[in-house]
Amino acid sequence: MPDYRKSNANYVTMKKIFVILVLTTLFSSCKDSKEVKSKDKVDMIVTNAKVALMDSDNNITEAIAVKDGKVFRAGSSADILKLKGDKTQVFDAKGRTVIPGLNDSHLHLTRGGRFFNTELRWDGVKTLKRALEMLKEQAARTPDGQWVRVIGGWSPFQFAEKRFPTPEEINEATGDVPTYILFLYSRAWLNKAGLEILKIDEHTKAPVGSSFEKDKNGKLSGVLLAEPNPTILYARIGALPPLTEAQMVNGTKQFYRELNSFGITSGIDAGGGGHKFPKDYVGTDILAKTGKMPIRLSYYLFPQNKGSEYEEFQEWMATNEVGHNGEIHLDHGYELEGGGEFLAWSAGDFENFLAPQPFLENRPTWRKDLKRIVRLHVDKGWPFRIHATYGETIANMLDVLEEVNTETNGRLAAKRWLFDHAETVRESELKRIKALNGGIAIQARMAYAGEYFVERYGAEKAKQAPPVKKMIDMGIPVGAGTDGTRVASYNPWAALYWLVSGKTVGDFQLAEPSNLLSREEALHLYTQGSAWISQEEDVKGTLEDGMYADFSILTDDYFTIPEKQIKNLKSVLTVVGGNVVYGAEEFKNLNPELPEVIPGWSPVKYYGGYQSK
Repeated sequence: MPDYRKSNANYVTMKKIFVILVLTTLFSSCKDSKEVKSKDKVDMIVTNAKVALMDSDNNITEAIAVKDGKVFRAGSSADILKLKGDKTQVFDAKGRTVIPGLNDSHLHLTRGGRFFNTELRWDGVKTLKRALEMLKEQAARTPDGQWVRVIGGWSPFQFAEKRFPTPEEINEATGDVPTYILFLYSRAWLNKAGLEILKIDEHTKAPVGSSFEKDKNGKLSGVLLAEPNPTILYARIGALPPLTEAQMVNGTKQFYRELNSFGITSGIDAGGGGHKFPKDYVGTDILAKTGKMPIRLSYYLFPQNKGSEYEEFQEWMATNEVGHNGEIHLDHGYELEGGGEFLAWSAGDFENFLAPQPFLENRPTWRKDLKRIVRLHVDKGWPFRIHATYGETIANMLDVLEEVNTETNGRLAAKRWLFDHAETVRESELKRIKALNGGIAIQARMAYAGEYFVERYGAEKAKQAPPVKKMIDMGIPVGAGTDGTRVASYNPWAALYWLVSGKTVGDFQLAEPSNLLSREEALHLYTQGSAWISQEEDVKGTLEDGMYADFSILTDDYFTIPEKQIKNLKSVLTVVGGNVVYGAEEFKNLNPELPEVIPGWSPVKYYGGYQSK
């Protein structure tokens, strides 16, 4: 007969052991769960939003989480809020649209910051009457020894009056305060006081390919004409009194905040005339060295000495490494990318649509000069970009690039390289660019000079200038930008409006329907498309998991607002690497402190930058 007492005792013992095991497992599971949750707590959450990931499927989600400066996860608000910890910043977007940070593929950031506090911006001004009022007001506060300066970024067609100011109007507004006004790299105006200070008179010789305009009596009108050589314009800018180092650092801070206010988180600096490396980069260098860069900046080096470009590049290549910035090591924050955009001045064409098209055939040394410098870049492993406006220029340059690629067994095509601008590039050249694995950076220059392009080359040619849709369809990497601050405004939304609508800032229709982009396509060019230019497409340009947490919350929904309202968009919250760099409206209290504008007479102190009136 079985001993039930013994059997029951064993059963009780087994049951106790089972209960202990279950409790231990549950405790361990809870403990592990808490550890996982603790590990997954994030630094920042944006919820209740329309988050455009800008991934390959153009997915839209409700919320995004940021950890260690990168996108940790995107999803529903309910799911993302589960990642909230005690120290997590949570932002309610209140239904607003979130996009990846804008990246301008061709913006003169370091030069723009260097001069920003000296310049009266006509960008966005709606009437010439108001522009002249600003000129008069600024002249009244400008001290002796300084100038009133309007240095590009505007078009006469943005004004209700649809015309340039006259020399008489400029002189009346400014009196005896020297004044210089630049329109693109096409022409400029000096008032009488400016002509006297620079000692320009009827006997002054202009550089070849330019002139000082004279009236019917042989007297100077004050108008400087690039025909199409812009050296006459560069020289006058270079003659103006500079700011102090402290003022340039201040101006750089003001300018970068201005860019952040539009949702710009990255910019690629193409160098520029009259802007020497490293001397003239001081404003940005100081911000980078002190850890105060609110924007990611990549830059290309632009040779300044005509005829000595090869030697300049040799020196730079011996002392600088691409992907770095000397002793400043910021991960994709401030770094050298390569050489551009005039590799050789003899091989440069000019985007002056008010003057006849220049042809390389008229310059006997261009081919030898360009080939020597391109070969140097390939041999040293440096990426490069080349300024080229016209299809004929690009065709000639491609002859040189193909020769170098053949001579180096394909090494040119193995490196990152691109053309800038390419307004009249043809399909035959596009095929050759693609065969060499090249890319193209397009800018909104037509938005500011399109009317003059049509006047010179005809409306038919303007329909595909540049043929951006064809570039995309052919699979050529394309980045978008402005070419601010002189040839166009730095406002990215005016450029996006042009890409989507095909219209200038004066609302003149240029592009035909087949050359218009969807809003998603245009935004892609301004995000991941531009990231390709600086070899950063794997780390930024989308809001997918693991990408840099660079994004902005917009004032309105870019994807659904009426087309014309696109150019009025701004950011209410801009984030770079998980850090807030700009805040407005409901996020105004998060706006990082910015020093007062100096000097006290700076136009920026009274008008800011881009104008909305």
